[in-house]
Amino acid sequence: MADAVLEISRFGWRVYDSVTGFGEFIKFVLDVLTRFVAHPLRCLKWSLLGPQFYSVGVASIPVVAITGAFIGMILALEGYEQFASLGQESRLGSVINISVIKQIGPVLAAVMVAGRVGGALAAELGTMAVTEQLDAMRAMDADPLRILVAPRVVACIVMTPLLTIYSDILGAWGAWFVTVRIHGVSSEDYWFFTSQALDLWDPVSGLLKSVAFGAAIGFIACFKGFKCSAGAAGVGRAATSAFVASFLAIVLINLVLAQFFGTLYFLATGRGSGLLP
Repeated sequence: MADAVLEISRFGWRVYDSVTGFGEFIKFVLDVLTRFVAHPLRCLKWSLLGPQFYSVGVASIPVVAITGAFIGMILALEGYEQFASLGQESRLGSVINISVIKQIGPVLAAVMVAGRVGGALAAELGTMAVTEQLDAMRAMDADPLRILVAPRVVACIVMTPLLTIYSDILGAWGAWFVTVRIHGVSSEDYWFFTSQALDLWDPVSGLLKSVAFGAAIGFIACFKGFKCSAGAAGVGRAATSAFVASFLAIVLINLVLAQFFGTLYFLATGRGSGLLP
């Protein structure tokens, strides 16, 4: 009986900690957004944004390019036999490209950003928190949320969609290379059926998703860094926790937005899209 009561008590405390932590995260996000509204120009100084654009965006291009191209190639390699058995190999590109542009490209680019950038941001800010640099900034009347967090969040929001476009292009090229150059499908058919399957809403919905992904990565990574516990182990846990939380947020946001955009498209056009039949 005592063991059961103890387990219930531990579960209750875990739930309490989770709810409290989520409340602290929401307060953190609102505090950052307040800085944007109150002092937008001070939050968007190029001297603060430029290095973050490079760190988040430019430095992530190689890993996003390689991953995007190989995903397209793998999908083409795995799907060709099934399409060829039905005599529909010329339509393989359309299926791959609509999947890449609407779902795989945005999610893949966001996961790469979360893994390469999110952990680094959490570790960087966590180290500053552990070494009391954040407290020193506050003592000198410098706002860490405006100087450190706002530029990093903006960089994630701006650069994640650009990396998504890059991932989409490389994914389509990788699928084209395998489908056309290796399996001998007509290049004209590849692009014709792709153009028939895609409309303007598909890339737009993918880019809107990537904006939400970038915001989630930026806020979560910075929050984990600010709440880092003491010591090198605390910094490591913050970096790991930032990636795990960002990945879960990406998956959840993608599910919610896929249904939302699918419903919105259906209401606007009367045709199914996304998760709708």
